[in-house]
Amino acid sequence: MPMTSTAPAPTPLPPAAVQAERLIALGAHRIAGLTARGLCEAADRLPTGALLVVHPDRAPASALAPLLELGGKPGFVVADMTDVDAFEPIEAVELPAAPVYAVRGVERGDEMLNWSPDEALPAITAAGRTPLTLAEGIHWLLQCPDVLARNVCFMTIGSRLRKGDGRLDSRTPALWISNGTGRDGRERRGAPKVGWCWAGNRHTWLGFASATARAAV
Repeated sequence: MPMTSTAPAPTPLPPAAVQAERLIALGAHRIAGLTARGLCEAADRLPTGALLVVHPDRAPASALAPLLELGGKPGFVVADMTDVDAFEPIEAVELPAAPVYAVRGVERGDEMLNWSPDEALPAITAAGRTPLTLAEGIHWLLQCPDVLARNVCFMTIGSRLRKGDGRLDSRTPALWISNGTGRDGRERRGAPKVGWCWAGNRHTWLGFASATARAAV
């Protein structure tokens, strides 16, 4: 059943120039093979209120996840997701053919807490929105860490892994806060985490992040 979130709304995205400075300070431009100047110039063309995203072909999730930080603890990818970079945009999601692009109208999807990915995707597309990819979700957290709140985190079902036979893997990527249990390790309690959930399962603490549009900059 849908749930109502009592968590505060995430802070608004910083101005474009501040977003570029943040990515440069983290070294994301070097991961992507871009110059600091080039990233700043791209940011100058960013629509107001949009998220600045480096294309995952340039900056894969495995390289960006450790740049995340909450409470002084770096982000990480769960141990059983060594194929994280093989998760690609679903057919309904078309990324701009540019090294850097804009994502407009990002929302965490709190109204879909306790929905399954299989239930959420049709609702997102029917509303004229597009699900965020994993890389886009990570970029959002790099700019606004408070988008992740205890018991109110989100899935990024715009990314899925396609098997050799063409069928989709049942795992759907998500971003949440580690409890420091199991293979995460106690030292990672409170750290931002890239993980996955089954496409047919519901979770009371996971919504579904989406946006209105993407465009090259």
